[in-house]
Amino acid sequence: MSTADSWWRDAVIYQVYPRSFADTNGDGVGDLAGISERLPYLRELGVDALWFSPWYPSPMADAGYDVADYRDIDPVFGTIGEAERLIADAHAADLRVVIDIVPNHCSDAHPWFVEALAAGPGSPQRQRFWFRPGRGEHGELPPTDLQSIFGGPAWTRVADGEWYLHLFAAQQPDFNWANPEVRAEFLDVLRVWLDRGVDGIRIDSAAVLVKNLDQPGEWSYTDLDGVHEIYRDWRALTDTYPGDRVLIGEVWLPDHQRFAAYLRPDELHAAFNFEFLCCPWDADLLRAAIDESLLAHAPVSAPASWVLSNHDVTRTVSRFGRTDSAFSFPDRQRRQGLPLDLELGTRRARAAALLCLALPGAAYLYQGEELGLWEVEDIPEQLLQDPMYHRSNGTDPGRDGCRVPLPWSGVEPPFGFTTSTPWLPQPMGWKDLTVEAQSGDPHSMLELYRLALRIRAAESGLGDGALRWLDAPDGVLAFAREPGFACVVNLSDVAVALPPHESVLLASQPLDTTLLPPDTAAWLRT
Repeated sequence: MSTADSWWRDAVIYQVYPRSFADTNGDGVGDLAGISERLPYLRELGVDALWFSPWYPSPMADAGYDVADYRDIDPVFGTIGEAERLIADAHAADLRVVIDIVPNHCSDAHPWFVEALAAGPGSPQRQRFWFRPGRGEHGELPPTDLQSIFGGPAWTRVADGEWYLHLFAAQQPDFNWANPEVRAEFLDVLRVWLDRGVDGIRIDSAAVLVKNLDQPGEWSYTDLDGVHEIYRDWRALTDTYPGDRVLIGEVWLPDHQRFAAYLRPDELHAAFNFEFLCCPWDADLLRAAIDESLLAHAPVSAPASWVLSNHDVTRTVSRFGRTDSAFSFPDRQRRQGLPLDLELGTRRARAAALLCLALPGAAYLYQGEELGLWEVEDIPEQLLQDPMYHRSNGTDPGRDGCRVPLPWSGVEPPFGFTTSTPWLPQPMGWKDLTVEAQSGDPHSMLELYRLALRIRAAESGLGDGALRWLDAPDGVLAFAREPGFACVVNLSDVAVALPPHESVLLASQPLDTTLLPPDTAAWLRT
């Protein structure tokens, strides 16, 4: 494995959603052994690091983001021994490993919360969480009107009459980060995994740990100043480890200066770029998102990161295949009902991949994007598991559609994912999108990604660095990366002339002339 410093500044990091990657024991759920078996696939794809979504013991009320034990592995995925071997095997394959830590909340099955319920009001055990008496004559009303991010009240009442706070599902009680025990506990959790050799920590819901319940609405928990003290402590610990370990924040903030504060030299190394992810297929809006992101990162000398999808958002092919191609959680139900053109969505997703991989900084790739998978929007209601669907009474379609298990081989489900029935059903239409079907096909999405990642690794101008915009027609993005590289993306509805160049390194669609067709991107040698 490479020992180069600051590897995270220009890495391509592949998100593995363990439940849906590969199953080896036939229970229909992906496991660590399945990931280990597929490391050659990931190495051939050309990514630099793997990010594993939560793999801890959990009742799975929220797909593992309700953690019952931060130091162990859920038996459905495997064992600690298998996790340690997977980390070692990934390193041997020159792949770094990033794991998910969920610090805002735990599972209601976590020993601390079980102890808190048993200990009763006013106990030290309850001080680790947000327990409060209710309002009303008999305490029958929640302490505040705060609503859960997943829908419904953010408070649940327990048998003795007190209420506890949960920004997400009721099975996910929030930690009280004003409590020193909570801070010490998570520093120890970080030590455990850093000692096991992980190269990085992805921090779930990184901006919402600190609370002030006297403030209204989301301002009672979003981006309060005290959160930065937590990450300064985490950074100080991380910096004591060799090998350039990294902290990556999930930070959803509209204010660029507030966002950049998380990336100061003594805090997080990197954070996800959600403005770019949510942006519609529009040249002006994408350029603005790119400029604003680079501008926000520059004062703190942090690399930008670019991502098109993840386990929480609509898959790129489906999003870009609709007339309204932006992403936002409140509008998912409306957008999912719009007509979908999968051919158009695939064409745009191919172009977006080349745009994303050519921009300065790091890139994140969610499993299945390299196959061109679309959002599965017809999962039977009785199989849906996402609490966002159930807590909203179905008004939010939830996130299960982007979490359907990967298709590896064969012409019908389960497409080599398992020998039994997958935990979520795969559509028959994926038979042409399996790894087996796409491998060796020069026109496939998979081979586009493989070639793009090979070129990206070989081009000294790509990855971390600067960008210079080039003159371009309306609806076209064109920029140079030195030395001698340009990316042109045509988001208009007419073909446009390519700028002067020596050769075409790669195009998202075949080019018959010197014109770049609509919804097409090209990488040029200049």
